[in-house]
Amino acid sequence: MKTVLEHIEHKAVSVPAGEIELAADLALPEAARGVVLFAHGSGSSRKSPRNRHVADVLNHGAIGSVLIDLLTEEEERLDAHTAGLRFDIDLLVRRLTAITDWLVAQPDLAKFGIGYFGASTGAAAALGAAALRPEAVRAVVSRGGRPDLAGSALRQVFAPCLFIVGSNDAFVLDLNRDAMASLPRETKRRLEIIPGATHLFEEPGTLDRVAELARDWFRCYLSS
Repeated sequence: MKTVLEHIEHKAVSVPAGEIELAADLALPEAARGVVLFAHGSGSSRKSPRNRHVADVLNHGAIGSVLIDLLTEEEERLDAHTAGLRFDIDLLVRRLTAITDWLVAQPDLAKFGIGYFGASTGAAAALGAAALRPEAVRAVVSRGGRPDLAGSALRQVFAPCLFIVGSNDAFVLDLNRDAMASLPRETKRRLEIIPGATHLFEEPGTLDRVAELARDWFRCYLSS
């Protein structure tokens, strides 16, 4: 008897974004309900164990995933010294928008609803790109995100948004509450506070809860 894992196609892809190419890992379940683009935060990458764990839970929930680096290897090396590019939200939004356009243009992927999973500064990029591509993006999930950095773009986000924050991440929790208040009145939104969790959700069971919440949110909105 085949396991669920055997029904998931995994492949490495190269995605054009302007004048550069970005490395990505695509996973597509056989009966996928949608595809989620991961926008990771500062100091992370598509190889992040946290993002890969969430992606695995999504995949087993019949949701495809695209784990992608929004910066090139050279840019990552520069950012490691300057920490400047990780906060260049405009750049990250342009990259994520280009990836979204590429996904929509793929014959075997265009039929799927698209979601964004953003962490830290990646959450701001996800919200900014969702504002620019309202016809393509059906749902956004922020994990320990900095949605405040999306600025005025928040007022143009109409996709349903789930904000997940640890109860012991008080500063980020306040920023999330303020950002949620900036969304359009008609935008569906929810704040989930994970008891005992800090910013990186390293406490036992907390990341599992993040993944379950994200899976359920995307299953609800990507196939609608």
